[in-house]
Amino acid sequence: LELIREPGVLFVDEPTSGLSSRDSENVIDLLKELSLKGKLIFVVIHQPSSDIYKMFDKMYMMDTGGYPVFYGNPVEAVTYFKTITNQVDKNRGQCETCGNVNPEQIFNIIEAQVVDEYGQLTNKRKINPLQWHDQFKQNFKIEKIEEVTEAPPQSLNIPTKIKQTGIFTVRDVLSKLSNKQYLLINLLEAPLLAIILAFVIRYKNSGGSDYVYRFNDNIPAFILMAIVVALFMGMTISAEEIIRDRKILKRESFLNLSWNSYLMSKLLILFTMSAIQTFTFVVIGNLILGMPEMIFTHWFILFTASCMANVLGLNISSAFNSAVTVYVLIPLLLIPQMILSGLLFSFDKLNEILSTKGEVPLVADLMASRWAYEAIAVEQFQANSYQAPYYNLEKMEMMADFKAAYLVEELKKKHRYIASNLKDSSEEIQTTIKKDLDILSHYINKDYFKKGLETVNLQGDFTVEGYPKVSETIGSYLDEYKAFYQNVYNETVRKKEQMVIYFESDSSSNYNLGEYKNKYYNESLADLVTNISVKDRILEYNGRLLQQINPVFHDPEPDHMLDYRTHFFAPKKQFLGISMDTYLFNAIVIWLMTVFLYLTLYFELLAKAINWFGNIKFGTKK
Repeated sequence: LELIREPGVLFVDEPTSGLSSRDSENVIDLLKELSLKGKLIFVVIHQPSSDIYKMFDKMYMMDTGGYPVFYGNPVEAVTYFKTITNQVDKNRGQCETCGNVNPEQIFNIIEAQVVDEYGQLTNKRKINPLQWHDQFKQNFKIEKIEEVTEAPPQSLNIPTKIKQTGIFTVRDVLSKLSNKQYLLINLLEAPLLAIILAFVIRYKNSGGSDYVYRFNDNIPAFILMAIVVALFMGMTISAEEIIRDRKILKRESFLNLSWNSYLMSKLLILFTMSAIQTFTFVVIGNLILGMPEMIFTHWFILFTASCMANVLGLNISSAFNSAVTVYVLIPLLLIPQMILSGLLFSFDKLNEILSTKGEVPLVADLMASRWAYEAIAVEQFQANSYQAPYYNLEKMEMMADFKAAYLVEELKKKHRYIASNLKDSSEEIQTTIKKDLDILSHYINKDYFKKGLETVNLQGDFTVEGYPKVSETIGSYLDEYKAFYQNVYNETVRKKEQMVIYFESDSSSNYNLGEYKNKYYNESLADLVTNISVKDRILEYNGRLLQQINPVFHDPEPDHMLDYRTHFFAPKKQFLGISMDTYLFNAIVIWLMTVFLYLTLYFELLAKAINWFGNIKFGTKK
């Protein structure tokens, strides 16, 4: 791996260790070729063969204690040490017949031991390291080389960031393709989960022998489980990516390669894998449960959620060193996604510290599952082939029904209370009157029906002092208000019936209301997004009357341009004065979460935070 980049200077420690004699020669020969190209190669080597020994240009030998004893041509080292010790064949450095050099001779000469009077070798050397070093200083004059401050020229050109992304991608793809078990598990996981889940919840509740999508009570639960599966698969395929590459990333760190290119290559592969997994899951699950029309609707949101989970998994992989730690964390991240998705527990019934009446709690807004679930549920209810033609009419119908049946009754109750208690001067009642006047003023002002209020000042007359003179007028107006919206309701129902008759009379369309409803409309999902089971259809909170019924037909009314927060299952969202469908808005929010997580990954904020926390020294009391 080091030779691939052809470095200008290379330090090698025992490159032939554990190799056969032939392989050792090949390695040293490769290093010799690099030196002939102008590279500087430093090699620490023990017991080299004669051929390997003679390949080196220079040899630097140190005795015990680090004392230099020789510097020069390796072959000349034998004659040098023989000359110092006055041996008979001191001029012969290599065999005259075969040309071999025995490097062991050098060690034998340097470490030659004193023989005692009995002819036995002692532990005392004839020439100690300091004496050899004195000889070195007398015989070798190593000239000081002028110091060079500029770096040696690079023989390896670093590719552009785009090309780096391509190289990283190809390398990672080839690595994954070679791991058959990895591919098999990740490609079969999604379809198998879809088959198991869809088969288990394919519930018949129609009283007949055939399965009818309309009466399957498990569809809302299936949507949540699909989102959880997407998040789970997204995290599991990415949780080990950086941990697995950590060694090679450390080795490549000297090249200063682009961290962004590396991450982009990971995202390209992971997003592709997530697209395949979520698509196979949706196609199989939706076909089994009778929702082929919703395949793209479900897939895009599940793919979006899975991509967010990919980046979240990469963050975890970047911050922790152990795969075991990572897989322990995944359930801790998934369980809050399930709890705060909006299906298992109503947002209005959470701990009062977390919940906010009339709006999704802030803590739930941090969960991708909440945005994904709302997007799919609202879109599946609004855009199916049965509901889509009538949605706008039903929206007007439900709005008129809410105002005529619930809102006006609350306003009348406020009106009666004010009229009967105006003369009571107690502080508590006066406070209640002012609050009720504010509610009356707010809802009458914002409503477009104002017949009979021509003589009423909608600002000045809704005070304790001004209300007595308009009290009777307001009472009459509220009666007219109720009658008006009852007429709107009846007229809207009539238009819807006419539309149904028109569709069924068109022989070319083969339209049948009952068949369309059985095929495209789900009762349980409709009950969920219309909140039909809620006990209090209207709720007074913080000086406002909150509509609890039919949230999917109720457009939000933001307090300011930056207020995106709404009730759950709202059909639209508004931000910066722009109104868009919930499906698109929620998908954008999840992608923004993905971008934010990518920034934390790029700057390794999670890893830095964990390291910082781990370095805190906690004091102890004595």
